[in-house]
Amino acid sequence: MRRTTRAFAVAAAVALAVTACNANDKSASPGGGSTAAAEQGGALHLLSTTKEINLDPAKSQNLGTSTIHLVLRGLTSWKTSRDKAAEVVPDLATDTGQVSADGKTWTYKLKPGLKYADGSTIVAADIKYGVERSFAPELSGGLGYHKALLVDADKYTGPYKGQELASIETPDDSTIIFKLNKAFGDWPWIASMPAFAPVPKKADTDPAHYGEKPLASGPYQVKSYAPGSKLELERNTNWDKASDPARTGLADSIVFDMGLQADVINQRLIADSGDDKSAATTGTSIPAALIPTVNGTASVKSRVATSPSGALMYLAMNNKRPGLSNPEVRKAIQYAVDKQAVQVAEGGPEFGGEIATTLITPGMDGYSKYDLYQAPPSGDPDKAKSLLATAGASNLSLVLAADNSPGGLSVAQAIQQGLKKAGITVTIKPLDADALTEVQTGAKGDYDLTVSSWLPDFPSAIGNIQPLFASSEIGNGGYNMSRYSNPAVDTAINAATAEPDRAKAAAAWGALDQQIMKDAPLVPLIYARNAFLHGSKVQNFYLPPYPPYPNALIFGLSK
Repeated sequence: MRRTTRAFAVAAAVALAVTACNANDKSASPGGGSTAAAEQGGALHLLSTTKEINLDPAKSQNLGTSTIHLVLRGLTSWKTSRDKAAEVVPDLATDTGQVSADGKTWTYKLKPGLKYADGSTIVAADIKYGVERSFAPELSGGLGYHKALLVDADKYTGPYKGQELASIETPDDSTIIFKLNKAFGDWPWIASMPAFAPVPKKADTDPAHYGEKPLASGPYQVKSYAPGSKLELERNTNWDKASDPARTGLADSIVFDMGLQADVINQRLIADSGDDKSAATTGTSIPAALIPTVNGTASVKSRVATSPSGALMYLAMNNKRPGLSNPEVRKAIQYAVDKQAVQVAEGGPEFGGEIATTLITPGMDGYSKYDLYQAPPSGDPDKAKSLLATAGASNLSLVLAADNSPGGLSVAQAIQQGLKKAGITVTIKPLDADALTEVQTGAKGDYDLTVSSWLPDFPSAIGNIQPLFASSEIGNGGYNMSRYSNPAVDTAINAATAEPDRAKAAAAWGALDQQIMKDAPLVPLIYARNAFLHGSKVQNFYLPPYPPYPNALIFGLSK
């Protein structure tokens, strides 16, 4: 499985760390996937390698199209399509939020008549309490962007000793107000995260086990849960489909078959028999070893959904190292890298990904296609040699810290061989995943080159730019692996972060993309594709431009 680091850490300095195969023989569609009509009813099976599924919103790192949101709703939600950027839509709220003139206060009104599975009414105080729970040390681990944005949140430790967070106000049962310490234009996306699901205080009698059977606000509720084996969801009859623009609630039940080996999942979906005709996976991509089998069998290939884009795989160049502190040397490496060899190592154009030239990935508002360092896919070693000579950087010798896995080493070797053609010697230093992350994000920065992949947690280009290029994200667990620092860029990041107008913000992030690439801090390699199989009865199964995962909230079955 492809190693992907996701934008997760928050940064105090800026308030946030912030051709696809045809997959159904009935019709072709962007991103692949099933296109037949989905009908109401049936039991959908989701096959998973995970041994535990935690439905506690305070602990969850789920994206807005995944498991937890089948059971829990938020103030806002995500709406995806095959060929457009994901859209933030009202969920429990009447709109995506009303912002004050200074960008620091966001107000939401709840839709009328919203109920939990037990028939009780969803009120604003339940959302406030749900957010407050996420601050409790015993419920740590969930997505925490709001923790760096809400006023006085740095001092708050949750509601279990009677304290409330004053920066969340609920003047009545249908109104909730959030007060931020900085203007933050992407707050509507933050309000879609798991922590913003309503949790009634009266239902939170055993916080450590709340996630095993949370009070449902979405189309499904937990029927049974056996860790390591099975999670079964059944209908929540109090869910109001008319109030929910993000979920279809088509299947009568959803069964998660857990703790499976990745190859077992793919082999079962290839076989497509029995209950597996109504099965799919949302997290186990097709491995390189099975690509010939998939491509060689039309009935199997018709059941593959491939993402148009995905995580950015890139070669970070440590800008603090003597050999790489000169931007002209880094520009030479832009030309020297054999991106095509990396693409092949990852599975080729169809399954590995499209060659990348930008920092913002396709499917994100703010993305525009451009290439400042135009070279053939296999690189331009002569151009690289010329630039190195001009920079006075002959006999360049660099150390590449690499993931010590077959896939990681294949990519490292592809980079090593490409740079060798330009006269650059690369020594590969293999490291296990934990050790590699420590080297990449630690204070020392003891490497010249390293490869990583990056997928933001929500559909805003802030996640492509801020965590990887803000000066505040160098070392101390930050993901600025290029150790890139540019005060003008930091200022522009702060301005784009504060912009509430999404069109203006997207334009600002797009301008930052090109501004940063002029300094050549890293080499974009590929927009890594995901490819997932599904059973022949599973419909509404496709991978949007972002996120490069199927949207579990809309699956259905055909008869």
